[in-house]
Amino acid sequence: MKFFIDTANLDQIREAQELGVLDGVTTNPSLMAKEGITGRNNILKHYVDICEIVDGDVSAEVIATDLKAMIKEGEELADLHEQIVVKVPMIRDGVKALKYFSDKGIKTNCTLVFSPGQALLAAKAGANYVSPFLGRLDDISTDGLNLISEIRLIYDNYAFETEILAASIRHTMHVIDCAKLGADVMTGPLSAIDGLLKHPLTDIGLEKFLADYQKGN
Repeated sequence: MKFFIDTANLDQIREAQELGVLDGVTTNPSLMAKEGITGRNNILKHYVDICEIVDGDVSAEVIATDLKAMIKEGEELADLHEQIVVKVPMIRDGVKALKYFSDKGIKTNCTLVFSPGQALLAAKAGANYVSPFLGRLDDISTDGLNLISEIRLIYDNYAFETEILAASIRHTMHVIDCAKLGADVMTGPLSAIDGLLKHPLTDIGLEKFLADYQKGN
């Protein structure tokens, strides 16, 4: 399972990278704005800054919603850095754009996916990643994890190479559950990754080891 961090905060990205388990980054205009990154030129530069920190894929989102503008914007993003993956929304023109980019050899991430049918279309169009938003489904009393399971079954049935990127991860148990269901990638906050480190018995055991060591010195 690949670990992506969902943020535009460079310090958090560096911290995750230094942990040695980071495989990539996802971000979006809202996360950029949260870090005070506004204006097209500043956003594009920030994407490059992120690419220079991490070794893996960095999803960069198109703002356009019509095909012609998506293609123009997506090609501009792809030209920024070889690690850029163009993030495209699951809409009619978005599916057309996925096919266009796939034919051009430009990597894509289909975002805002909330149903198995949408995930099937994204895979058929050649998306490299599909991003089901399980946390947002949980927010409206719908089982987001079930969506991951359904997409996994469909993709396995037909040997689609599109990777399931479990998005809108809210906490550590989301990470564990997605790993059990066979999601290829998870993207979430640094806290969800850090949570995997923690167990009270680890703390108690380490405290005892250190105390016993001090007795002999």
